[in-house]
Amino acid sequence: MSNNRKIVLVVDDEPGHRKMVRAVLEDAGWRVLEAESGDAALDVLSRETPHTALVDMRMPGMDGLTLLREIHARIPGLPVVLLTAYGSVGSAVEAMKKGAYDYLTKPADNEELKAVLEKCWEYSRLISENARLRKQAEQDGGDRSLVGATPGMHHVRELIEQAGPSEASVLVLGESGTGKELVAEGLHSASMRNGRPLIKVNCAALPADLLESELFGYVKGAFTGAVRDKPGRFQLANHGTLFLDEIGEMPAALQAKLLRALQEKTIEPLGGVEVVNVDVRIIAATNRDLQEEIREGRFREDLYYRLAVLEIRIPPLRERVADLPLLVSHLLRKLGKKNNKPVRTVSPAFLDALSGYNWPGNVRELENVLERALILSRSDELGTDLLPPQVCGNNAEAETGTEQTTPPVDASTALEDAERQAIIRALEQHGGHRERTADALGISRRTLQYKLKKYGLTRR
Repeated sequence: MSNNRKIVLVVDDEPGHRKMVRAVLEDAGWRVLEAESGDAALDVLSRETPHTALVDMRMPGMDGLTLLREIHARIPGLPVVLLTAYGSVGSAVEAMKKGAYDYLTKPADNEELKAVLEKCWEYSRLISENARLRKQAEQDGGDRSLVGATPGMHHVRELIEQAGPSEASVLVLGESGTGKELVAEGLHSASMRNGRPLIKVNCAALPADLLESELFGYVKGAFTGAVRDKPGRFQLANHGTLFLDEIGEMPAALQAKLLRALQEKTIEPLGGVEVVNVDVRIIAATNRDLQEEIREGRFREDLYYRLAVLEIRIPPLRERVADLPLLVSHLLRKLGKKNNKPVRTVSPAFLDALSGYNWPGNVRELENVLERALILSRSDELGTDLLPPQVCGNNAEAETGTEQTTPPVDASTALEDAERQAIIRALEQHGGHRERTADALGISRRTLQYKLKKYGLTRR
């Protein structure tokens, strides 16, 4: 699929209508593929992969509904818009329940046609990006997983497993850098919506007026510079999941509009007069104490109860220091691959320094510290001389002094030994069940199989 130009497949047995649609869409920047029948459309799809398809419901031979099924069998997730006569709207609505993205009545208004296909383009891009990220995560051996074998992290993964398949809103709580976004990704992956987009919005990153237009979208002419309709994140996440990060930063006036959207499952784009139905699962996250924010009048209590059907609290890194060897091993593999600079050894003092630090920035800070050390290193060994002063404390002096008697430790006897012991404990806790063991450790089953072989544990 080309990302340089938008591609649409127009399937209609009326040559005149295809010609008219081609003129409108080419003028809007689309590359238009044409087919006069369902069979011809499938032949086109064997050679080209468009971003969306515009399909007439009534055609000789294969009708639009049958073609819809065939398209999704070949290109799962491709947004298909159906064209239907005025008196057949009921059948088009039924088709939407079977996977159509939207429908238009013939003859379609040109502006409405362009607006709907623009939404399809955005949706198609998100589907492609989600697929790319999933493939990358698989190739990286689960770099986006929640790593850790401590009870706190095991509880977090249990809650994700329990809450993921539900439709309940989830509030993820934790300090900055603990991995709240990873929890949201885990919940989405475990849900029935995992084939649909996971749309992320950082509520602290935008001023109130821009955040409102990002969430709810706007119509052409809503304000100066609004030269076309723009779908909001709610619309882009339709039938998928919307992750509202830093929800505690949302202004009070916008909280009221969000509450209404959650209660009524509808939104009103800025400048619009019609409401838009949306089917979205909400996952929100914050590093603030929302109960305190409610007492201080900065957060709506009714919105809190809408968001917090279930709460998942992620423990800070200082409360799970025992996970440090696993995290360091995991992150060094990831960062080594990213920077093309694999590291095989660490010193005992390096690990001691990490274990003795308070980690106010949590795992994000740990990753930053490790990447800094990796980039500055001139050998295969990471020592405390590569750590920032606030982390290494007095360990740098101990390691570089003349009295040092403990030699550097190869990762196989430090990081890898700790990792091996963690795997053994997890196997014992789960009765040797490998899938549950992999989940408890926050790694993929394929990665676990590799490590079992590596550490000689395959017979356990």
